Amino acid sequence: MLIMADETFDLAGCLDRVRLRDQAASRALVEHLYPMVIRIVRARLPRRVAEEDLAQDIFLKMFTRLAQYQGVVPFSHWVSRIAVTTCIDQLRAQQRRPELRWADLSESQAEVLDNVLTDTRDEAPNDTLAAHELVNQLLSQLNPNDQTVIRMLDLEQKTILEISQLTGWGQSMIKVRAFRARRKLQKLFQTLKETGKS
Repeated sequence: MLIMADETFDLAGCLDRVRLRDQAASRALVEHLYPMVIRIVRARLPRRVAEEDLAQDIFLKMFTRLAQYQGVVPFSHWVSRIAVTTCIDQLRAQQRRPELRWADLSESQAEVLDNVLTDTRDEAPNDTLAAHELVNQLLSQLNPNDQTVIRMLDLEQKTILEISQLTGWGQSMIKVRAFRARRKLQKLFQTLKETGKS
């Protein structure tokens, strides 16, 4: 949900002062939007990127594009779209990486995957963390847009409409992208499974 917790915040007045280059208003705007922006960043944080650096990039883009904001959508939606796009751009920048192999997995990740493959139900307490890391590694093999759709739809449980509002993508495109991304994940998982057996 994109609504800010502080409902007494005068967003329109703050934006007017920011446009007049009021530094205190700029700081207040960042403080007001920070919880939403950091949530978006943490949900989509690319590997090897500090969350504060990415949040700072988002706010920099917000301020440099402020003249483009026309008030058609709520300001928080507009900023969240900048945040999602910035995260996707960061993921694209990291896209060149080798294919994930069984040998790349940590011991606990390999054990979790082996348990999935052999359908054993005994889970050690650290299996949840290893499974989470494995999912992130598999997702990192997808292109940034596919990663974003799968994370939002399957991990964050957002609706197609919410994803459309956050990304600006059409609902049909989101459904098609999710379908294709899931098929890619299945293929990646199958490849990992086959390399693990050999």
